[in-house]
Amino acid sequence: MTVIEVEQLTKEYNGKKVVDQISFHVKKGEIFAFLGPNGAGKSTTVQMLTTLIAVSSGHATINQYDIERDQKNVRLQIGVALQETGIDNDLTGQELLVLQGKLFGFSQEKAVERAHELLELVGLAADGKRRSGTYSGGMKRRLDLALTLVHQPIVLFLDEPTTGLDPASRLQIWTEVRRLNEEYGTTIFLTTQYLEEADQLADRIAIINDGKLIAEGTAAELKAMNGAERIEVVLEDESASEAFRAAFSGRIEKETVLLPSDGTETLKQVVRYLDDHQLTARSLVVKQPSLDDVFIQLTGQAYKEDK
Repeated sequence: MTVIEVEQLTKEYNGKKVVDQISFHVKKGEIFAFLGPNGAGKSTTVQMLTTLIAVSSGHATINQYDIERDQKNVRLQIGVALQETGIDNDLTGQELLVLQGKLFGFSQEKAVERAHELLELVGLAADGKRRSGTYSGGMKRRLDLALTLVHQPIVLFLDEPTTGLDPASRLQIWTEVRRLNEEYGTTIFLTTQYLEEADQLADRIAIINDGKLIAEGTAAELKAMNGAERIEVVLEDESASEAFRAAFSGRIEKETVLLPSDGTETLKQVVRYLDDHQLTARSLVVKQPSLDDVFIQLTGQAYKEDK
């Protein structure tokens, strides 16, 4: 079942198409990563899908509700965790969750019950009665995640949920996202500045560049279509690196020789060359293509966050 359907979605500012007729769908229960370089249009797309800005042309639905004609119902289907949290530092985590529940029409009893459930879910049960201003950055992100889940949304939009967090806190957020998806079936639409995050979490990935959707598929599919296996060699005798590079039509980055590879046959040739020329490799690694490689090949630039 498709839960997000986007067709020819376009946004113009002063005659310039920031998002240019993009089309894609997101299946129910999947984690969908939406990536793009700085200024590509991904944040604008998220703002349209979450009814924060108007659409110029095209259309989209969330759980079959049109994002323009049925905005009230769309907002009931979604939870949105933006990069900047709107947490009141003077209230406790529990008080914030109870308040959010009441805004959605819950009774006091139901709001308190839901607050306890969510604090447990995001690992903040022991800290629920502390003022949120005393929380660490990672704890605030988890509280913000809980706040988006009060009304049990079908789709959760996460806009760079781990930006600025230390590695341990990032892993905690990854764990919570996986749990929401696996245990509750929540569909997750993720933008991230970390390609590793998309690689680890996403079932499918879409890449937008200059307002146009340029690639879509699983991480493995994107790597297979646009990446290439390579061999990385660092020689003990650095003076031999240039001749070695030329023999295999490779390139040199710092002291590492990067060679295109067609599999085991290329590796055999490299080992034979080293042996024939009595060269010793300080390191020899076969590298599979990464999302970074794919991204650079598709967009011509390294990945940067979109502000």
